[in-house]
Amino acid sequence: MPDSATRRLQAVGQQLAGTASSSSSSSSSSPTTSSTSFSPSSTQSELPPIHQVAPASTGPRAAGKVVIITGANSLLGIGRAAAHQFAQNGARAVYLCDFADAHLAAHRQDVVARYPAVDVHVRRFDAADEAAVRDVVADALRRYGRLDVFFANAGVLGPQALFGDVDAESFMQTMRVNALGPFLAAKFAAPAMQVTSAGKPTAGGSIILTASVAGLRSNAGATPYSASKAAVISLAQTLAFQLTGTGVRVNAVCPGLIETGMTASVFAAARARGTQGKIGQLNPLRRAGHADEIARAVLFLGTDDASYVNGQAWAVDGGLSAGHPFVPGKLS
Repeated sequence: MPDSATRRLQAVGQQLAGTASSSSSSSSSSPTTSSTSFSPSSTQSELPPIHQVAPASTGPRAAGKVVIITGANSLLGIGRAAAHQFAQNGARAVYLCDFADAHLAAHRQDVVARYPAVDVHVRRFDAADEAAVRDVVADALRRYGRLDVFFANAGVLGPQALFGDVDAESFMQTMRVNALGPFLAAKFAAPAMQVTSAGKPTAGGSIILTASVAGLRSNAGATPYSASKAAVISLAQTLAFQLTGTGVRVNAVCPGLIETGMTASVFAAARARGTQGKIGQLNPLRRAGHADEIARAVLFLGTDDASYVNGQAWAVDGGLSAGHPFVPGKLS
């Protein structure tokens, strides 16, 4: 290797290891490297250690964490699937919250039966009710002295008419649930996540907001819904910066077409017509997604595995938003 290339490689190694010296950049001969710098050909004993920020991914990834989930009532929903993921991965406590509560008690029984070491609480409230959101966060602090994850998942489809046929009240109601709800979650969760204790010596936490591919691209939802989900993405990005230095991360997950309680009618109609094979035809994976596939992304964002992921809008859509959709064979 030429001397100049060797010098460049060694200088980069010294910078990455934090041991670069001023003389190494000006010397015309090969500089002397420290024990932590990279050499053109390293032995195993010379390799710098990797700074591990989280436990092994094969273990309980959410061990000891206190988690609040809104929008958890649906039998097919992302909220329910996320609750199981956090419980399965060792969460200390999971709050199942929703305005509709027909299935919450059954969900609690199911989680407790499968994961008896996890405390499971059921709370019925409107995710856009400021006092109610404040109260559930306060309850977590009072019981456990900490809050680690708030998954603001509650949402509504809103009116499906063309924008000219949508009245202002309906538009604002969609914004209220889908955008104000995540805002309130962050407003009260962020300071709670900064509370430290003997069991949580370092401030921090993860706020995860459910957006949608409809907030990333047009033609994936009605106007009120799409606008509200675009607002959620903006919230995640803006809040991430406003929480600079706190250790609290804010991210949005953007599901594609997932079979949930919200979209069940679409799938039911397709099955009734015998056209279910067309669902997901514009998607590279040629299928719709499952709630558990979104829940696993949420679990990742809520754990220390994602400790450097912040202010992002993560599309979990099978590749739909990666290109310009078209129906093959229809362009000629």
